[in-house]
Amino acid sequence: MKKLIILGILSIFTTYGLKAQNEIDALRYSRLNYSGSARFVSMGGAFGALGADFTSLSHNPAGIGLYRSSEISVTPAISISNTEATLNGTFRDDSRYNFNLGSVGIVMNNNLESRNPQSLWKNVQFGFGLNRMANFNNRVSIESENLESSFLTSYWQNAQGIHPDDLGAFDTRLAYDTELLFITDSASWGYGIDKPYGGVNQRKNIESKGSINEMVFTLGANYNNKLYLGATIGVPYIRYYETATFTETALADDNTVFNSMSRTDWLETTGTGLNFKFGLIFRATDWLRLGGAIHTPTFYTSMADDYSATMRSKFDNGYSATANASGFYEYELNTPMRAIGSIGFIIGKAGVISADYEFVDYSNARLRAPDYDFYDENNAIRSIYQKANNLRFGTEWRYGALNFRGGYGISANPYVYGTNSVLSSYSLGIGIRERSFYFDMAWVYSSYDDEYYLYSGNVNAANTTTMNNTFMVTLGIKY
Repeated sequence: MKKLIILGILSIFTTYGLKAQNEIDALRYSRLNYSGSARFVSMGGAFGALGADFTSLSHNPAGIGLYRSSEISVTPAISISNTEATLNGTFRDDSRYNFNLGSVGIVMNNNLESRNPQSLWKNVQFGFGLNRMANFNNRVSIESENLESSFLTSYWQNAQGIHPDDLGAFDTRLAYDTELLFITDSASWGYGIDKPYGGVNQRKNIESKGSINEMVFTLGANYNNKLYLGATIGVPYIRYYETATFTETALADDNTVFNSMSRTDWLETTGTGLNFKFGLIFRATDWLRLGGAIHTPTFYTSMADDYSATMRSKFDNGYSATANASGFYEYELNTPMRAIGSIGFIIGKAGVISADYEFVDYSNARLRAPDYDFYDENNAIRSIYQKANNLRFGTEWRYGALNFRGGYGISANPYVYGTNSVLSSYSLGIGIRERSFYFDMAWVYSSYDDEYYLYSGNVNAANTTTMNNTFMVTLGIKY
């Protein structure tokens, strides 16, 4: 029963296109996949107890306290995303390439000890720049023959008893204006459809792009080379673009006039938020470091969706029709808080082994707007999503100026039931560290499984696997 409930909730989104602000949006902007520097990524993101890396300003800001000099760094990257989808035994795959900036920033170190050798506060640091928190670039293709249901059925069911002027602008009205729906009883506003009884071929292509990038302003300090403290003001901004095209074509001539229909949805989402991060790193011994960080919820107070839809119909007699709808909506989103615990083992000058544990409760995300209470959507968030325990592991070994790195991460399934969407990643890297500069390279492979329902009433889900390969380099200059 619970799986049927989640199917019904998720299908709302796929039935009525991309215009809704709902639980899917809440998870999309809450589930982060830290990018950042090549060193950070190659060690699986397990940096909460290590620091001295620019990405730590978005992770555990206490890491800035371990800087002993000022530095500038930049990380360009290329990501290759490939998604495989299987629906009713039909396999399709598609891919997308994306060039991006993993991080860029500057850290300024103020040596207090040089001014006052007796001071227990050794250094104060300030850093600002940009870290990439999520990458939305992907392309998915799904196709299958369907002998049991049609996309038109959902429109027919939702239109009954409603005057044409009151039909939903982004769903039933589009079907009515393209003559896929027609009036059969004007007294009770009953509608009919020319449903293809011989089955249909269904195809959907979804292309997304964009990211969450976070501007960071961080202040940190080093107390007696034992305790490192840091605080970050984060200003993340969202840029998300999606185009989804659904096409349905009759398989055979079954005495209906329907030939094909298509629907294309466009969505552009922008948003700017604010969060605060607080962290510490404690050097318990020369070989053991402990770290902890708290991230407040991110308060996106200026979310905006710009969306449109176009529906086209084609009939056997050669007639075709097109209808359009568009809209704009502003709202707010609060993402969940995060807690991170970290441990690092320092093996002399040979290397390090580190691990991070991250707790996040995705059911605590909330949508808000002054003119709408989002009751159903927020209730869906509470019902569908759950607490997640995320783990990251990393290691680094030195051989002269060379550093060899590896890492593994697992982001737990955010769903209570149904889809098991665990995101796992494997990473490798190498770097050169000199007194005045460093150069790092990294490769990370990540994958996760998901399910996609084409529309409401489509009882079979497409099983999808998304695989992403990212290559990046970091150049840093110390001064």
